[in-house]
Amino acid sequence: MNTSERSMQMRLASHMSWANTTDRSARTAAARKASHHDRFLKQARAKHPDATEAQIVEAAEALKKAHYTEMALRSAQSRRRRSKAKQAEAKQAAARLLGQTAPAA
Repeated sequence: MNTSERSMQMRLASHMSWANTTDRSARTAAARKASHHDRFLKQARAKHPDATEAQIVEAAEALKKAHYTEMALRSAQSRRRRSKAKQAEAKQAAARLLGQTAPAA
């Protein structure tokens, strides 16, 4: 069986599995419970023990936005460092090539 047929077979099995599921929410409950997004609610409750549930939800949303913004910032910084390192490496390689092909004095 080639990869295309295997992919279709797995897709068919998935569709049949979901067709046999009457309560989709119950089926995915464990994954939602294990989700890391609950940690923002826990952090918000720890930071604001006397807050209302609406305030907790707002604080959790702010914590989530801060988390993803920090991840985006770190990713941009990492990409910039890699780009600079790649440029420096290319310059060194070019200098080595020029040094090797330059006529001896």
